[in-house]
Amino acid sequence: MDGKVKKQKQHQQKHSGPKAEKKKLKKKNDSVEEDERKRNPKAFAVQSAVRMAKTFHRAQDIKTKKHHIPIVDRTPLEPPPIVVVVVGPPKVGKSTLIRCLIKNFTRQKLTDICGPVTIVSGKKRRLTFVECNNDINTMIDVAKVADLVLMLIDASFGFEMETFEFLNICQVHGFPRIMGVLTHLDAFKNNKTLRKTKKNLKHRFWTEVYQGAKLFYLSGMVYGEYQNQEVKNLGRFISVMKFRPLVWQTSHPYVVVDRLEDLTDHERVRTDPKCDRTVSLYGYLRGTHLKNKGQVHIPGVGDFQVSDVNFLPDPCPLPDTQKKRALNEKERLLYAPMAGVGGVVYDKDAVYIDLPASHVRQLQEEVRPTTELVQSLIETHVTLDAKMAASKVSLFSGSASLDPTDINDESGEQEGHREMRVWDSNTQRERRKVVFTGGEKEEQSDFSGSSSDEDDDSSESDQEDQEQDEDEKNIASHAPPVKKQKLEEIKGESEVIPEVLAFADSEDELEKSEAESEGEDEAERAGDSGHSSEESKEESDEEENEDEVMEEETGTAKGYDSEEEEQGALKWKEGLQQKATEAFLRHQEAAPNLRKQVYGSVVEADDSEEDNEEEELGGLFRVSRPQKSKKVQANALDCSHFNPDTSHNWDLEEMLNSIRDCFVTGTWEEGQDAAVLLKEDEELYGDFEDLETGKVHKGSTGEEDQAEESEIDGDEADEDGGVKVDDEEVQKNKRLEKKRRLKERFNAEYDDDDATYFDDLKEEMQKQAELNRAEFEDMDDESRVQYEGFRPGMYIRLEISSLPCEFVTNFDPHYPIIVGGLSTSEGNVGYLQMRLKKHRWYDRILKTRDPLILSLGWRRFQTIPLYHIEDHNGRHRLLKYTPQHMHCGASIWGPITPQGTGFLAFQSVSGVKANFRIAATGVILDLDKSVTIVKKLKLIGYPYKIFQNTCFIKGMFNTVLEVAKFEGASIRTVSGIRGQIKKALSTPPGAFRATFEDRLLMSDIVFLRSWYPVPVPQLYNPITSLLLPVGQKDTWSGMRTLGQLKHDLGIRNKPSTDSLYKTITRAPRHFNQLHIPKELQKALPFKSKPKLQQLKGKTPRDLKRPSVIREPHERKVVELLRALSTVHNYKKKAAHTVHHAKHKEFLQQKEKEEEAKLKRKKDAQKKLYRIMGQRDQKKLRSSLKGTTKDD
Repeated sequence: MDGKVKKQKQHQQKHSGPKAEKKKLKKKNDSVEEDERKRNPKAFAVQSAVRMAKTFHRAQDIKTKKHHIPIVDRTPLEPPPIVVVVVGPPKVGKSTLIRCLIKNFTRQKLTDICGPVTIVSGKKRRLTFVECNNDINTMIDVAKVADLVLMLIDASFGFEMETFEFLNICQVHGFPRIMGVLTHLDAFKNNKTLRKTKKNLKHRFWTEVYQGAKLFYLSGMVYGEYQNQEVKNLGRFISVMKFRPLVWQTSHPYVVVDRLEDLTDHERVRTDPKCDRTVSLYGYLRGTHLKNKGQVHIPGVGDFQVSDVNFLPDPCPLPDTQKKRALNEKERLLYAPMAGVGGVVYDKDAVYIDLPASHVRQLQEEVRPTTELVQSLIETHVTLDAKMAASKVSLFSGSASLDPTDINDESGEQEGHREMRVWDSNTQRERRKVVFTGGEKEEQSDFSGSSSDEDDDSSESDQEDQEQDEDEKNIASHAPPVKKQKLEEIKGESEVIPEVLAFADSEDELEKSEAESEGEDEAERAGDSGHSSEESKEESDEEENEDEVMEEETGTAKGYDSEEEEQGALKWKEGLQQKATEAFLRHQEAAPNLRKQVYGSVVEADDSEEDNEEEELGGLFRVSRPQKSKKVQANALDCSHFNPDTSHNWDLEEMLNSIRDCFVTGTWEEGQDAAVLLKEDEELYGDFEDLETGKVHKGSTGEEDQAEESEIDGDEADEDGGVKVDDEEVQKNKRLEKKRRLKERFNAEYDDDDATYFDDLKEEMQKQAELNRAEFEDMDDESRVQYEGFRPGMYIRLEISSLPCEFVTNFDPHYPIIVGGLSTSEGNVGYLQMRLKKHRWYDRILKTRDPLILSLGWRRFQTIPLYHIEDHNGRHRLLKYTPQHMHCGASIWGPITPQGTGFLAFQSVSGVKANFRIAATGVILDLDKSVTIVKKLKLIGYPYKIFQNTCFIKGMFNTVLEVAKFEGASIRTVSGIRGQIKKALSTPPGAFRATFEDRLLMSDIVFLRSWYPVPVPQLYNPITSLLLPVGQKDTWSGMRTLGQLKHDLGIRNKPSTDSLYKTITRAPRHFNQLHIPKELQKALPFKSKPKLQQLKGKTPRDLKRPSVIREPHERKVVELLRALSTVHNYKKKAAHTVHHAKHKEFLQQKEKEEEAKLKRKKDAQKKLYRIMGQRDQKKLRSSLKGTTKDD
């Protein structure tokens, strides 16, 4: 480019066409409206103050509704991939949708979705797709880490219970972004039914999520995939979606594991298969910063201590940090190690090689040296020594293979010219390079330095050769035009000259160069520094260019005349100084790298730049390219190991400017700048005369003096050149900057503009975010990690020791592994106070002391809760069951979790049940044992001696000590008479004296109502579902409830004898009559005096009437009279009935007559009133006529 910057093509505005016409019309209308406003301002004034106030209020309401509480933006510059969780019932199309989205973004197909799949979806965004299977444990775990949820709904079936369960899980653990996707719409044949179903499902979805939630429709499938346009629209929405940070995620570090390696010693595993394992877990760090040696929790496994954390190169980098030309561009956009996609994976201590998966089988058919090398590494069956002895090396594609014996034979025959075949991508043909031996050792050693690079070039694929065309054309442009013809002549020769390897000057140098190449490969992958630096790269590139120019010269040398050959004999004298320098530097290169020997592996300063400039070959080798201009790293590596950069041309102005500030006259800091200090001296000391030259120097007093001097001494100013002008410009800019700052300060103090509290708050948060970013911006990653820990967005490797062996042996990639970081207090276990409410859709109430499975924080565990409710006096009373439709308190023994954290409760997580599985939801209130739960306890006693209002009671207590503890306690009887415990009695033990409001009876029962503290059961049983065998991970079952135990064991309840119903036999009670003293009777009024209740005195025997005994005749007469009276009474009663009926008829007749009479009377009155009214009207008319006549 030669320093030229390629200018972007400017946008040309349209001058004709519909868009241009619209713009012109709009511009014209705006100007007309402005003119009307100026011409007639009253017409555009406020018509109604009330309407204007309403409009203003509405606008303010809409504006305020958009406000969220500002949060400091802590997202790193390279944020981690967004976790997209695809949720839905079985057979609803989850895997198909993920495959279609991956194909949409990366143009690749995945056959099986195993584990997280990370892809690059845009310049600044990456996505990690996670499929959630139909297991409640997986649904709970992925809801805690999801940024976006794609909720698939089978439209042909409707909503299923899994959908509502997942929505409720999300509501508790922090609601991520949720987008609904309707599938199986092609099952509807009727269009009207389809529209109606869509509408119903949409409104029900809005009810659960929020009004206006996005719902996508996948209308049908084409060849087993969803339609491209619909998937593209869904992908666009995912790519541009914004996210609000969730509290739990932003306060805890966590890793969604996408790769797992078992590091346990194989011998130990062989001897003891059940031993604990040391495992490396890999993934992107999300949430907040992670400290090394911290405590983490793996849901489904347990709590563990991290033994080591390292950060690795990003396996799926964003395009702006990625190389411009990558070898495996297709695979680089997609990273899914568990699904077998990702190629060669570099680790801290190993290199893992994955053969391409089934979707790239066509690449295996192509003959590529990298694939053959990988396969040969994998299929190794013999030892390295045997293989080296029998091995043959082919350095270049298409060249003959060499045995070790051949090399030994040819090593002595290094005189004369030898050839080497090289494929030239420019001319698309094989070129034979001349290798000089013997006397020209210096050039040959230089050539050996670059031969490995060219060897890598030859082994690259055709695709990369085409990508390199531009670079090679630029290099070849400096060659003479004779080059092509001469090479064609050389190619035309019939004889094939055997190839000879180009060796280094010494064995030490050769070993060193091999070690360097290996070190570079490993360092750039695993983050450790190798032996390469930017200086060495630039030098190697310069050597390459020199070698290529040398080839071209030597290629054309054969065609010259004999005179030129004679002149060439004297060429050895040319450049002796340069040759001596190169020989000295080669000697220095043989020295070991002191820095690496002292400090070990050294971290390279800027890995990202090297990644941008270098290209991989099969993931094993590096191909160095001509570097662009880079800053020289001063402390990069041991400079004694590499050639110094001697290519500085000090005639250039740029090179002079680069060291100008190293001298006294350079531009330093404000207080140390020589020019500024001289000016200050002039202002301080004023005029002075140079005694040596006799020249008088006048001090400048101000800007005016400077201006006058510049006018007078114009010639001197011209001589000084641009330095003085530059100083004036700097001073002027400083004054302008100072004025601008003063103006801004004044405006900020006195001009409010439209700034609100919300804007100020946002600005404050923005400043804080910028400050956070700028704090460690200039640090390298190694130093930065030591200060702030591993930041979100890094691809890290966590090494965890003492993991159960079942975690590795029963590993299933379809179940996601999440590593959640714990704070210092969250690793402890203690008492938790919670507020809990039974879910309205759960069909059973919950019983105290029944084991319950909780999802709290990262953990899932089983515990025994005690339910209680707070009374008005602050007492926490134990409840036997949870109340319906209201909250209650709950106390458990579990892991310490921050207050305000939500939790879910389940009674079982095994299998799939028809009913709703979420039993309760709630939130953590407190983290201590301050709440004492009490239960009611009734103590019963019986009176055995009764005085007036005092009685002795026994059977309530057993000892005098128990009575002493309850002295002064209030007691009462069943009939409601209240009393108080006074003092214990000596005999019988446990008896006491008590006083009551009234006299007790011996049949009364006395009871004392007390409160007994209940301890919280200490059960914390973590759910270890990931340790179960494959296919049984959803069958975890913990402690069973009492009801389940009795049902499983066939135990029937034996009721208490007191609880059984009995026949109640109540003896009749005789109550004493009320006795009123005679004195009180006298004082009472007459109506309150007892009258009927007065006892009659006994009738004397002589006053009693004697009983009459009738004769038989008399008895007959009495019976006859009784019969006659009965007949008479009957006749009398019948006659009375007849008379009553006649009287009733008479009354009805009389009533009718009265009604007729009343009607006649009303008619007569109407007639009379009508006549009277007519008469009055006639009088009125006559009177009116008379008045008119008088007038």
